[in-house]
Amino acid sequence: MIEKFKTLFFVKSSLISLYLALTIPIPFISIDRIQIPSIIAFLLGFYLIINITNDYVETCNNKISYKTSFISKTLGRKSWEISWKDIKLIKSLPTSQGSKIYYFNTTKGDNLLLPQRLENFEKFLFIVSEKTGINIDEISYISPLWTYKLLTLLSVIMIISEFVAYII
Repeated sequence: MIEKFKTLFFVKSSLISLYLALTIPIPFISIDRIQIPSIIAFLLGFYLIINITNDYVETCNNKISYKTSFISKTLGRKSWEISWKDIKLIKSLPTSQGSKIYYFNTTKGDNLLLPQRLENFEKFLFIVSEKTGINIDEISYISPLWTYKLLTLLSVIMIISEFVAYII
């Protein structure tokens, strides 16, 4: 059975709302002769940020796959696929912010980043544990979910403030 795990909603919303908060004013404050190009650039950037936040993971009985969009591939993020039997272990490395990232270590010597920003993450980890026999008790989100929620809230407040400032 194929299971699909999309990028966590709060991660997507925080990135998209931050993009909007930082770029919405540009078309309004640009001089007349570059207003149309700035609107086009704004819309292109909006399309790009939505596109690159649509990466996802698929699992099935035989393998796990990380799927990226064409634009993500163009920007350097690669899709990958591992057979469950090729996963030797999951190793962790500390981040500079004090959390941990995890890698699938394969029998071929590859180290592929275990996605930690997925919706239904507990179910994803259960499938990984079930298919590989590896203990996943330590693995959690890379950042607490409140950080994404706070970033989204602050970005929305910025957007509202920008509109209020523009109207007044």
